[in-house]
Amino acid sequence: MTLLLLALAIAVLLTLRVPVAFAFLGPSLVYMLAHGHSSGMSLRQVSDAAQSFPLLAVPLFVFLGALANHAGIADQLFRFALALLARLRGNLGYVTVGVSVGFSWMSGSAVADAAALGKVQIPAMLRNGYSRRFATGISATSSLIAPVMPPSIPAVIFAGLAAASTGALFAAAVVPALAVALGLLVVVFLLVRREPGVSRGEFDARELLASTRGVLLPALTPVIILGGILGGWFTPTEAASVAVAYVLLIALVQRSLSWSGFLTAVRETVVTTAGIMLIVASAALLGHILARERLPQLMTELLFGITEEPVLFLLLIAGLMLVLGTVIDATAVLVLTVPVLLPIALQYGVDPIVLGVVIILSLMIGLLTPPVGTVLFVTAAVSETRVGEVFRGALPFMIPAVVVTVLVILFPEAVLLIPEVLGL
Repeated sequence: MTLLLLALAIAVLLTLRVPVAFAFLGPSLVYMLAHGHSSGMSLRQVSDAAQSFPLLAVPLFVFLGALANHAGIADQLFRFALALLARLRGNLGYVTVGVSVGFSWMSGSAVADAAALGKVQIPAMLRNGYSRRFATGISATSSLIAPVMPPSIPAVIFAGLAAASTGALFAAAVVPALAVALGLLVVVFLLVRREPGVSRGEFDARELLASTRGVLLPALTPVIILGGILGGWFTPTEAASVAVAYVLLIALVQRSLSWSGFLTAVRETVVTTAGIMLIVASAALLGHILARERLPQLMTELLFGITEEPVLFLLLIAGLMLVLGTVIDATAVLVLTVPVLLPIALQYGVDPIVLGVVIILSLMIGLLTPPVGTVLFVTAAVSETRVGEVFRGALPFMIPAVVVTVLVILFPEAVLLIPEVLGL
């Protein structure tokens, strides 16, 4: 009964559009006080949750993505990809996916990707004869690659919560992220034939050479991050610090980052990080309450009553994440569910890395699903398009993400292959 009242209170607050952190924190504090705990003890649990060394990588990766955006790296990637594929019909659709893959090595956030790249990609496609539905759909969906491909902010949070290796999770996510990108390219190939206004461009060797020079230095950023982590040279936090310093050096050499752009990147990092850490802290208190109410044990009994098959368990988890991801911020879902689901997954014999990849993929699909799909609203805002039209445009492009999630569940060995080869 207590859990039901708590869930009802949170649901009402979320319906009233109260920020997620406060929707969790308010009812949780009332619960703690009602059960004889002081407010000081409750707030200390809240603050302790945010004091985690692995989570220190979060603001650094957020800062890295903001710097890359304001230093014009996203624009340079777009220019290079467009010059490379100039003669290909439907080139802007392929370019959108390719740039999202390239930018994802520096930005672990789908929202940041959708905002930064959508401002460039969508107007370019509309000017070149693509339908608004196609342009917004591929731009929104390709942004989902960013939080799957390392350096993934959700992966950093999951690894911290599950006490798993961030490097192993990064390595495991590469194959699914590239598989989603490949699936999107296939869908672009199939749908671009229905875009009668689309035409080929003209190949310009000089433009290709000039744009190649612009992306050579930024292309080393993922080498620094992944190479440093997987090679054992850096922790994820240290790799993020080195990558930030490297991008700042690129911006200085290329003179591509103004002082106002730097300050804007700092401000965006502070605001984004503050929001993430507020959610982490408040959700941690709620997670403590759920553990006190024996929710993990109850869920274990329920799930084992339904099935003892690991595959069906992961399918149920994927469905749960998809539903939760449509109404609650991904960070909040991770902090709430990982401590509950991880022990159950271990009883099913599911590797924590596989669980992490499945959860992250499922949550990212939720970012494109109403009523609160964040990427939908961001894409609608930057393109001045109705949310419903963006969603209809994104629907066919969501198929690869769903298919890849199911394949990861059916063939987890493919996800674990790279971590095993690297000895992670």
